[in-house]
Amino acid sequence: MDTLLNEAPCGYFAITDKGLIQSVNQTLLTMLGYDREELLERHIESTMSVANKMFFHTYFYPYIQLYGQVDEMYFSFRTKDGKDLPVLLNGIKRNRDGNAVIDCVALEMRKRIEHEKDIMKTKQQLEVLYQQTNEANHRLELLHAQYEKKQQELMELNERLEALASTDPLTGLKNRRYFQEQLQKYTELSEQTEAAFSLCIADIDRFKSINDTYGHPVGDLVLTRLAQLLQEQSPAEAVVARFGGEEFVILLPGLDQEQALAAAERYRAATETTPLGDLRITISIGAATFAAADTELSLLQQADQALYHSKNNGRNRVTHYRD
Repeated sequence: MDTLLNEAPCGYFAITDKGLIQSVNQTLLTMLGYDREELLERHIESTMSVANKMFFHTYFYPYIQLYGQVDEMYFSFRTKDGKDLPVLLNGIKRNRDGNAVIDCVALEMRKRIEHEKDIMKTKQQLEVLYQQTNEANHRLELLHAQYEKKQQELMELNERLEALASTDPLTGLKNRRYFQEQLQKYTELSEQTEAAFSLCIADIDRFKSINDTYGHPVGDLVLTRLAQLLQEQSPAEAVVARFGGEEFVILLPGLDQEQALAAAERYRAATETTPLGDLRITISIGAATFAAADTELSLLQQADQALYHSKNNGRNRVTHYRD
């Protein structure tokens, strides 16, 4: 960590998707009263009270998974000597070296806010319960068990929210956002390792006439059945996503130009020979293979140009950009 970031006038830390601390600057260490070795690889929730863990799960995780960032969240950490540290928390989810990382900045606040009052009230109630009789201690154990259950439910909810955020609701495939994240990941990987990967864009031929003739419910059924067919024809490591409308995209890690053409032809042939209810449809496909000078945008443009060529040369065919 460079000196400017380490000694910045605000706390900084980076955590994994699972909440493990990967990096922390000296400013935040001083604010919390910890040494660096005491926090690295520990869970971020180890610096929180029970009430703040619940608050963190209820607001921070869902927002970061759904929107990719959290802005101006009022929050409190627990210092090493047990004191509350009110902060203004900002976070953003990034992809670094192929891994999801959440970068956070914490600015110490002088005034307590309404959320902190609620947290302090809960803290005081817990302290009273701990000081009461064995019966009260037993009730606290029951409350703690309920909290653990709620925490597990929240974690499961967060996982479902993350899945919903990356899934197309109609077809069940991954959505455009997820595809773009994976395209960036494989582009960076290929730049570093020269590993081959290819991209296909498939478009249903004359899809508008299906909607116009049979109605949108039948059109939706065609999209759903085709999505299932493309997924079944794809290798396990492929990423199949709905790009929008009647367009689908397939990322094919490890496949060069010749292999990508063969895979695209399998998609085309399987679609042509597989009845979708009472209908038979065809698809046109454009393919492109990553080269050293390519970017995410240029690779998409190449596949799109190849698709345009397939459409203008009779449809129901496969074209690779380099051809």
